[in-house]
Amino acid sequence: MPNPRFLLIYVALMTLVVVASNFLVQFPLNGEIAGIKLGDILTWGAFTYPVAFLVTDLTNRQFGPTIARRVMLAGFVVGIAMSFFSSVPRIAVASGAAYLLGQLLDIALFNRLRRQAWWRAPLVGSLVGSLLDTVIFFSLSFAAFFVFLGDNTPFALEQAPILGIFAVEAPRWISWAIGDFTVKLIVGLVMLLPYGALMNVLKPAQTIRA
Repeated sequence: MPNPRFLLIYVALMTLVVVASNFLVQFPLNGEIAGIKLGDILTWGAFTYPVAFLVTDLTNRQFGPTIARRVMLAGFVVGIAMSFFSSVPRIAVASGAAYLLGQLLDIALFNRLRRQAWWRAPLVGSLVGSLLDTVIFFSLSFAAFFVFLGDNTPFALEQAPILGIFAVEAPRWISWAIGDFTVKLIVGLVMLLPYGALMNVLKPAQTIRA
């Protein structure tokens, strides 16, 4: 039986990440890089959300996928509640589906790769999970195909140069998705540092249940 204190800490951390990300997504990132106006494609929430994968991976390492799914579901409940309170139903559905499926994929991949090189499970799990999360969220939120989930956002569907700098044009939400995943990719790599520092402290329990 996992130590209840550790479980409470993981649940609290996951809840904190979800709450922080839902709050920070309201604030665009200022600045410009290589001609790309960051405020047009990114919010501060993109930097905090990937930490959820670190929490999930540490839980998975210590207690296995069953407990990791329970911790993930705690964050899911908080995220859904906040999304329906602070945004339109279509965005809330997209946010919930993206979080749930992205985290479940991360847990499955981590568990499959846990006995390989120490960095492989957290890196592959978080990056592939983040990619799925990004595709699901931005597609369900803005793609014209999913209009049955709610009204389309005209601004998101307007054609514009990709990332504001390329000759090729696409709906604005494509640039938002590219920017979001780029940040998740960078943060996912950075998260290997705290994972590596903690992996020898948070040793796996003797019994890991699938």
